[in-house]
Amino acid sequence: MASLPVTALEIENIVFPPTVKPPGSCDTLFLGGAGVRGLQIHDKFVKFTAIAIYLQYTSIPFLADKWKGKSATELTETVPFFRDIVTGPFEKFMQVTMILPLTGQQYSEKVSENCVAIWKSLGIYTDEEAKAIEKFLSVFKDQTFPSGSSILFTVSPKGAGSLTISFSKDGSIPEVESAVIENKLLSEAVLESMIGAHGVSPAAKQSLASRLSELFKEGSDTSISPK
Repeated sequence: MASLPVTALEIENIVFPPTVKPPGSCDTLFLGGAGVRGLQIHDKFVKFTAIAIYLQYTSIPFLADKWKGKSATELTETVPFFRDIVTGPFEKFMQVTMILPLTGQQYSEKVSENCVAIWKSLGIYTDEEAKAIEKFLSVFKDQTFPSGSSILFTVSPKGAGSLTISFSKDGSIPEVESAVIENKLLSEAVLESMIGAHGVSPAAKQSLASRLSELFKEGSDTSISPK
């Protein structure tokens, strides 16, 4: 089995390593892509967070089967490609590192709003999802995130699907999670809110498309190694 080299990425002086072992996972995941999340406020683009998306190496053959041969530009503009990343049967890990300080309430309310909008657009918003959102909000209620601290999400497709939430004050990856929410649609919607059709980080989407299109070219019968 060949080995694919993956590199670290630096976003706004925040370095995301090429591979990580996420909280709540037994596997090492590789860095699929990373980018800033910001907002245009008057005439200035204000950067709030840097987002990194890590994937299980089995994502390469799974995604390459359908998307190999597409350019980075084509993939960036293809909503079903990102949908396949969101719903694919492999683990994902998202690290959201603060560029500007945020409160847990500010962060969780915005993410919840985006998740509910996604579900309503797909016609899949049920009482179960409403309960999952309540739990999600409660996990963040008393948290504060100074610059340089991180929110960590591990998305597991195992069983009914779950979202593991962890916090880090210094960019390190903790071994113990803060909460686990057993809800597949919530775990997918949190990632989709970042890289879906209306994802908050176009830069992360572009980075994912660029790096994955190169990995598809290298071949799908591969493992991932840090470069």
